[in-house]
Amino acid sequence: MRPRLLVTGAAGFVGTAMCDLAVSRAFAVNGALRKTAAVPNGIDPFVVGEINGATDWASAMRDVNVVVHLAARVHIMRDTAANPLSAFRCVNVEGTLNLARQAATAGVRRFVFVSSVKVNGEFTLPGRLFSETDTPSPQDAYGLSKHEAELALREFAVDTGMEVVIIRPPLVYGPGVKANFDALMRAVQSGYPLPLGAIHNQRSFVALENLVDFITTCVTHPQAANQTFLISDGHDLSTTELVRRMARAAEVSLRLLPVPGLALQAVAHLLGRGNAVRRLCGNLQLDISKARDVLGWVPPVSVDEGLRLAMGVGLPRVAEIVGIEGK
Repeated sequence: MRPRLLVTGAAGFVGTAMCDLAVSRAFAVNGALRKTAAVPNGIDPFVVGEINGATDWASAMRDVNVVVHLAARVHIMRDTAANPLSAFRCVNVEGTLNLARQAATAGVRRFVFVSSVKVNGEFTLPGRLFSETDTPSPQDAYGLSKHEAELALREFAVDTGMEVVIIRPPLVYGPGVKANFDALMRAVQSGYPLPLGAIHNQRSFVALENLVDFITTCVTHPQAANQTFLISDGHDLSTTELVRRMARAAEVSLRLLPVPGLALQAVAHLLGRGNAVRRLCGNLQLDISKARDVLGWVPPVSVDEGLRLAMGVGLPRVAEIVGIEGK
């Protein structure tokens, strides 16, 4: 019999896809929402309000066997909080530990926590991939808060016996993606020349469909218990190759100008866009061999298929893309 899941952030970018896939694989799903919102059919919705150290999860936790914790205060490019680290800790650390305590009290057997590769750091050296054994090196308040939550959850697992699974994805793309990835897709679709024809970096990404398939694997796989995993599409791209594949996916013409990465970063710095362009030009690669070796997981969606879906060229349900059979 499939376990009943509690999925936090059920109306969000990842949460909606996670709920859709879980229902298609015959899981019963309680969806936790900050406020009333539309959720996929088959979800039992529960409005829990703001997530912090005082959130009451009692009603949403009813009959739950596994928690999939997606809700978080996410990385913000221009954070207006008076104390960003305190704001991140309130949701991502205190809110997570409060949820874990109530889950353990309710008899939940497994807690799947979606963290971030930002726990490892912001960039990798050429040919050097991040792995689960690296010493964490978060560089901003968001990454630090996720690291602190991971540490607390590991201690909590030892103290209570509740299994904890930690997943660190890189940038997630898919239908409905926002922020810089959305801006890049719109720039590609515009048809205007882009100064991205000579960026020779390597970056890992993960398609939304691959992420939720992996999360679902971690819900039931016995070898996932008390493990940390880095995941991606398993196919790294330079920024130049990424935009070329975006254009091919969207079936639009693309003109790339061969501006060297260092020159691009210098101009961006003068315009106050240095951090965003540094990410476009830098390396960030993840080693996903542990996910493959320990769980036997293979990304079900290719980079090109993931980009096709993200670009809006056909929008089938996640379940129809990754398959409805359980892992």
